Amino acid sequence: MLLVLSEDHKEHLSFLTKADGSVVEEFGRIALDFLRKGTNPKIYEGAARKLCVPVGMVQHGVEGLMFLMTESSKHMISEVDFMDSVLALGFGEELNQSLLQLYVQHKHQIRSILSQLLCNQPAYHNLEWRLDVQLASRSVRHQIVPMVTIRLLLTRSSDVGSTHSCMDLQTDPRSLLHMISTLEAALAAVKTSHARRILRNIK
Repeated sequence: MLLVLSEDHKEHLSFLTKADGSVVEEFGRIALDFLRKGTNPKIYEGAARKLCVPVGMVQHGVEGLMFLMTESSKHMISEVDFMDSVLALGFGEELNQSLLQLYVQHKHQIRSILSQLLCNQPAYHNLEWRLDVQLASRSVRHQIVPMVTIRLLLTRSSDVGSTHSCMDLQTDPRSLLHMISTLEAALAAVKTSHARRILRNIK
């Protein structure tokens, strides 16, 4: 399996062409810390001063390297496929070997970190729904009050196995349609290049 990197990721990783093997190794360490603890602006500032480059360039380089390592580790791609994937970046042989060594050395640790991050998040399992309509009441003889009842079934994985839970929701059809259209608009907005740039800046 080969990784397909976007032009943005290729641009971020292009910074590594100006670095030697020790810098790539240091960036790998920063990327692992990023994965474990989240972003740390002070580390970026220190690395930027040492390399005499803008902080944003260091941050993008670390994020690009982290994406390369996490995606490779997640899919457990072979060493041959990893090399074929980074060849598309146009790096020299020495840098390609440094990246390969970084991947081989840390892929199991990265998979372990990813599994810990994912196990706490409930995942979608199933959805049940029912439409109830109230046609009359004691005070109002002729009325139609529709109500949608939704049961969302979730599963949570852990070291001891999987646990299931459910969440009951209730809304009227008009509100449900409004929520659906809002979510669809949000998903469409996230896919735009402008939104991706904003999200990168927030990170």
